Amino acid sequence: MAHLLGGENLAVSFGTRTVLDGVTVGLEDGDRIGIVGRNGDGKSTLMRFLAQRSEPDSGRVTQRRDLRIGYLDQQDVLDADATVGQAIVGELADHEWAADPKIREIMGGLVGDVDWHANVHSLSGGQKRRVALAKLLIGEHDVIMLDEPTNHLDVEGVAWLARHLKARWRANEGAFLVVTHDRWFLDEICTKTWEVHDGIVDPFEGGYAAYVLARAERDRTAAVVEAKRQQLVKKELAWLRRGAPARTSKPKFRIEAANALIDDVPAPRDTLALNKMATARLGKDVIDLEDVTLDRRPAPGEEPDGRPLFDKVTLRLAPGERLGLVGVNGAGKSTLLRLLSGEVKPTSGKVKRGKTVVPAVLSQEVHELAEVDDLRVVELIEREKRSFQIGGKELSAGQLVEQLGFTNSKQWTPIRDLSGGERRRLQLLRLLVGEPNVLMLDEPTNDLDTDTLAAVEDVLDGWPGTLVVVSHDRYLLERVTDHQLALLGDGKLRGLPRGVDQYLELREAMLSGGGSAKGSPTAASGSAAAASGGAGAASSGASEAEKREARKNINRIERQLGKLAQQEEKLHAQMATASEKGDFDGLGGLNSQLNEVLEEKETLEMEWLEAAEVLGE
Repeated sequence: MAHLLGGENLAVSFGTRTVLDGVTVGLEDGDRIGIVGRNGDGKSTLMRFLAQRSEPDSGRVTQRRDLRIGYLDQQDVLDADATVGQAIVGELADHEWAADPKIREIMGGLVGDVDWHANVHSLSGGQKRRVALAKLLIGEHDVIMLDEPTNHLDVEGVAWLARHLKARWRANEGAFLVVTHDRWFLDEICTKTWEVHDGIVDPFEGGYAAYVLARAERDRTAAVVEAKRQQLVKKELAWLRRGAPARTSKPKFRIEAANALIDDVPAPRDTLALNKMATARLGKDVIDLEDVTLDRRPAPGEEPDGRPLFDKVTLRLAPGERLGLVGVNGAGKSTLLRLLSGEVKPTSGKVKRGKTVVPAVLSQEVHELAEVDDLRVVELIEREKRSFQIGGKELSAGQLVEQLGFTNSKQWTPIRDLSGGERRRLQLLRLLVGEPNVLMLDEPTNDLDTDTLAAVEDVLDGWPGTLVVVSHDRYLLERVTDHQLALLGDGKLRGLPRGVDQYLELREAMLSGGGSAKGSPTAASGSAAAASGGAGAASSGASEAEKREARKNINRIERQLGKLAQQEEKLHAQMATASEKGDFDGLGGLNSQLNEVLEEKETLEMEWLEAAEVLGE
């Protein structure tokens, strides 16, 4: 494969902090590379150097002659006074660009619903992002570099971009680099992963899933090495601490070796350790929407069209329910959260809340922190509580925020000086220490790096309250929610038994048919039956014999699923024991057994859904 560009011994420091320290990387034809790492570790900085948008303190970037590089910045770089058409194609006449099928496909995929003559400054964040992407993608480039391209894109936009990048070049042609926190997107399009951390870049083969497995193995090996080093440290410390009279006769080289060993302890990386907070008791009634209608508020300068945002919607949240919401922009996902929290009142219908409900909402903009911008991180948490009982231990506010990844220096940083990801982490912690039992998250993945996302998912995965999540991050939705509902812009809610893939099929059917998707709107609840009632959940038209057979299959499958659940629980316990003993060979065998159980479980669950569709449940 031909070499396209490379960076040699790249180094840069900001203040006293070294971000990149002698990094050497290269891009070749056919490379599809995702860049991951914590916020602030230099992902975007590395990309800017390779695109030659900024200069490193030392090192150099070389590239093939006449190489064409397309670069998408995180920031909005469009001319605010230009129209959408001018921003994308400049002064080209319509017939000039419309004659190119590739350009037409890009326009249809990204800006088909955007007013061609509207000024850029009047567009939403998501629309501006799609316009910038369209402008980049219609160009002829050998290398494309995308910095957080999925920010502000909905599920459809992310899926379209993935399809386009996979089909843009032949397998051994072109190359792209992408920085993103969207794990599904990384897995879908990348064949290599670069992890930027501690001033270096570690390469891994494969997408995000392969990277996580490889990093786990690397960390396991490092843990074994560290355990041996710690044992040696203890011995050397004991030797150094022997009585003062004897210490004067110790060989100098031995003292220097021991001190070097002790000083070799690496600085701990900022790890996010969110702990499960005490949760207020939930009764059997949580939040119910009954035949709720909410009128649509027209945008400034827009004429009302008479269509309600929600039209006689019924939604019942059960204790411990985990619900994901997906939908087109403007369909009312955030408004639905405000309805559930009581911030917005319906035009008609009832909203009933249980007496014990304690809701908490994480908004997209984290505007709740604006009123406390002058406080420091630890001061904000101390205002909520000064001490916390976590896992049987009492922690101070300072200890708690340190577990959240705020080091001693960061704890005393004014909130106004925090980055977007840090503000989101802080507000999530603030919500959790308030001990809510209904948690509503509006695009919680914005501004978070992949490590932080994994830690947030870990706490949400074990959080015992009722959870409602609005997100375009498929990985997050599939991890922390049990079922999803779709908002398609027609004022109704639809269940998605097959998850986000089914939502994309519904949208494709709507767009190709020019009307509503097949399938009846559903009154949703926290039960499995409601989750399976969405598109296609109306009367199935099956014969009585087919329905009897379906009932038999459902009973059989549920028995098998029960047995598999017991096997899964037993394997988890055995794996925990093997891990404690350091039996990694045994752990590998148990992991293979667990994967077989999970595959069988997934197959049975699909059979259950097919049988449920026959019954129309």
